[in-house]
Amino acid sequence: MKALELKVPPVLVFLIVAIAMYLIATFDNGWFYTYIPLKSIWSIGLFIMSGFVGISGVIEFRRARTTVDPTKPEKASCIVDSGIFSKTRNPMYVALFLLLLSWGFWLEDGLALTLSWLFIPYMNRFQILPEERALEAAFGAVYGLQSKSSSLGIKC
Repeated sequence: MKALELKVPPVLVFLIVAIAMYLIATFDNGWFYTYIPLKSIWSIGLFIMSGFVGISGVIEFRRARTTVDPTKPEKASCIVDSGIFSKTRNPMYVALFLLLLSWGFWLEDGLALTLSWLFIPYMNRFQILPEERALEAAFGAVYGLQSKSSSLGIKC
């Protein structure tokens, strides 16, 4: 399974999961229909939150003049720990998950909603862990300490 590490861009994984969720909801004939009160409010709220989190992450990377390409973490020029990165190490992935959750709420299908949660272990195994190994190789122990204190690291 190591062959999948950093190979499939996260946006493509997101699209595959979103399409699978739609297909499940379309073909399940209501067996897993899940009534979600105020589904529009939940869906729109998660959609807006996703946009805020994701765009904030991209802005911080651009300010730091480091790569946003998730398939090439070794090209990172520094560790970004400002802005949204002081709250989460992976805001763009959090944003994609929030979008999937929003989509699942909108579809009101329990099986499709469950599928959105499978995005997390996939991203952890094939994207986040390999990224962290690459960053630790590039920045040494400083990167490992970065997770414990936002005041350490190679500043951009």
